[in-house]
Amino acid sequence: MRPSFFHHLHPPTLPAAQARWRYTLGAGGTAIFLMLVIVITGALEMFYYIPTPTDAALSIQTITYLVPFGGLIRNIHFWSAQLLMIVSAAHLVRVIFTGAYIPPRRFNYLLGLVLFVFSILLNFTGYILRWDTGIQWALVVGTNLLKTIPLIGNTLYAILIGGAEPGSATLTRFYAWHIFGLASVTAILIGWHAFRVRRDGGIALPPPNLRTDHERISRFELVRRESLAMLLTTAALITLSVFSPAPIAAPIRSSVAQSVPESAAAPWFFLWVQQMLKWGDPFLWGVLVPLMVLGVLALIPYIFPQPAEAELGRWFPKSNRAAQIVVSVIALIVIVLTLLTYAN
Repeated sequence: MRPSFFHHLHPPTLPAAQARWRYTLGAGGTAIFLMLVIVITGALEMFYYIPTPTDAALSIQTITYLVPFGGLIRNIHFWSAQLLMIVSAAHLVRVIFTGAYIPPRRFNYLLGLVLFVFSILLNFTGYILRWDTGIQWALVVGTNLLKTIPLIGNTLYAILIGGAEPGSATLTRFYAWHIFGLASVTAILIGWHAFRVRRDGGIALPPPNLRTDHERISRFELVRRESLAMLLTTAALITLSVFSPAPIAAPIRSSVAQSVPESAAAPWFFLWVQQMLKWGDPFLWGVLVPLMVLGVLALIPYIFPQPAEAELGRWFPKSNRAAQIVVSVIALIVIVLTLLTYAN
């Protein structure tokens, strides 16, 4: 069979053991596919979305209930964004738990971590664009955290919000950041990340003299597996979109800052931060602790013992057990705090 353009995006052969789904989880390719779905569905929504405080929520309702297949497109866009964060987190954990961040892959590990942060920011800004009563906690409490940063907090808040409190300028800025600032940079970073994977030698595995399994698969088999993964992901997106529609609420009728309902909550990926804010100082629990978590993740390739080359290409190498324990503790704390918020 003659290779197509898509085949040429892949190396001619890959190690069979490290190409299996139980090793890669298919997370990297699935994340790229989900991003493509987000871009396509988001572009379709732009034909009807109106980024003004008076019309934003109403235009979302128009897309959902009046535009042919609009509700389905919006639901797919929403669920693609949620799954992207889960898949990206799984990909990050897989890289850490297999030790696939050793040189020369340390820089690409940081690129992947930046992409994970960008997926969170894209989700957050897209969440705000609904401009309904369901987003008020995230908009008011989330942005007010900037004010707690010493020296530069008020300036950062004014730059983000565009005034003394959230208003029309805020929605315009979030829309611009979502479409141009974050999405465009994310597309560049994804291309750079994929390029570095190839440049750094592809899948991390032991040197040839230390391998026990030399079987390899062709790029045709890899593309077949990726196609199957895309079909399964599409089926999951359609199922979620049909049976669990994206959230929608009443438009905001008064000042955003003065009408936050007591039942308002953060988006699910920030619920752990919302829970910590109940403990006291908002700068400590809402800004400093999340930044410390991000800092620990960024420093993993630099401060923890390097995985042994002989143990690469498999899950849970003993030589990087310290990094596995730290990441497991962080993940457990975040999950527990999130569940506590749901319980309350």
